[in-house]
Amino acid sequence: MPPLPRALVILGLVVVGLGIALWLWPSLGGLGRLPGDLRIERPNLRVYVPITTSIVLSLALSALFWLISRLR
Repeated sequence: MPPLPRALVILGLVVVGLGIALWLWPSLGGLGRLPGDLRIERPNLRVYVPITTSIVLSLALSALFWLISRLR
């Protein structure tokens, strides 16, 4: 199988796995409620900006991809 389709299939399986994990454990590690995540709630407005959660997930994924590249 060529590299791009293989990578897309693996990425799809990872996304499905994460979706199932979040569905089974909705309070998974407090993600989405970390200090630094902005939440504004008013009567006709709800705004949520997960800044800290995005940074944590970015660091985790960067470390995972670095580890995968080192193992090749």
